[in-house]
Amino acid sequence: MSSSIEVEVPLAAPHRPAAAAPPPLPGSVHLSPGRRAWLRFKRNKLGYWSLLVFSAMVVLSLFAEVLSNDRPLIVRYEGKTYFPVVRDYSEKTFGGDFPTPADYLDPFIRERITSGDNWAIYAPNPYGSKTLNYFARSPSPAAPTRDNLLGTDDRGRDLLAQLIYGFRVSVLFALALTAVGTEIGIGAGAVQGYFAGKVDLAFQRFMEIWGSMPELYLLIIFSAIFAPSIALLLVLLSAFGWMSLADYVRAEFLRNRQMDYVRAAKALGVGNGRIMWRHILPNSMTPVVTFLPFRMSAAILALTSLDFLGLGVPPGTPSLGELLSQGKGSIDAWWISLSTFAVLVLTLLLLTFMGDALRDALDPRKADA
Repeated sequence: MSSSIEVEVPLAAPHRPAAAAPPPLPGSVHLSPGRRAWLRFKRNKLGYWSLLVFSAMVVLSLFAEVLSNDRPLIVRYEGKTYFPVVRDYSEKTFGGDFPTPADYLDPFIRERITSGDNWAIYAPNPYGSKTLNYFARSPSPAAPTRDNLLGTDDRGRDLLAQLIYGFRVSVLFALALTAVGTEIGIGAGAVQGYFAGKVDLAFQRFMEIWGSMPELYLLIIFSAIFAPSIALLLVLLSAFGWMSLADYVRAEFLRNRQMDYVRAAKALGVGNGRIMWRHILPNSMTPVVTFLPFRMSAAILALTSLDFLGLGVPPGTPSLGELLSQGKGSIDAWWISLSTFAVLVLTLLLLTFMGDALRDALDPRKADA
């Protein structure tokens, strides 16, 4: 008699694969760290498009004279070609009676250069940053019209032209202040972090004393002594704007100076300067690059705030802070505050999105390859 024994074997639990890691960037295995960081930056759509939009705004502002100018770009008059955008011409050149510079908003001059075979090409916005339209139909500040798309300020100047030129002044100032402050911060932080010890201690005490000085009061004092200028603002703000970056660079140098490649370079007799700038600095640039957009935002806010208080650029210079001050003084002229605030907020948001995307792209914890 044969008997069979049936043994029930429990079914194995279904296999559940572990959570899949983010897919690596295509071909990123063979790319340099900088190229991989750029690809990670492009994957952040908000930061990438912010970079494109901000770059387009900066490039367009550099050609502000072509976009917004009360002078024609090209004039063809009685068989001759003139370029008023780059050269002054007298009224007599176009059939007037006076040797003074031609006013191209004057109906007489406009008719002379556009009648018959004569023609002129104007900028899309026929007003400059200092143009006063004496032929305006409404008192200043005037609300937006077909002639002035965003209205005029309290002096009768076209608001759109003021915003274009004021944005250029703010961005160029921010770039210059960021460049100067970054260079000083890198130099100070590198010396502190590399030599450490007494050098670091002396620098730290100096920074504590220097940072405790009242920056705003110094600006007020120097503004009362010297004539307001962008160069003076650049020097004063650069003298205090490097310390925060120096702390980050110092920390990176303190960490990297203990690495094996630094010890090997010292053993081979490589000089301190070459080790600092050719070996350690390239490996310590992450905080420097990451904070560049945020430093630009701070510079734009600083210039706008000082202009708002009357301590910024010289009078007559296009300024976002001056427009905000006008908006505060003219509550009924809502178009001044609204337009200026929109440009300022858009600029700061774009820089913030770029900074966030750049920080994520350079974060070693977010490796994708």
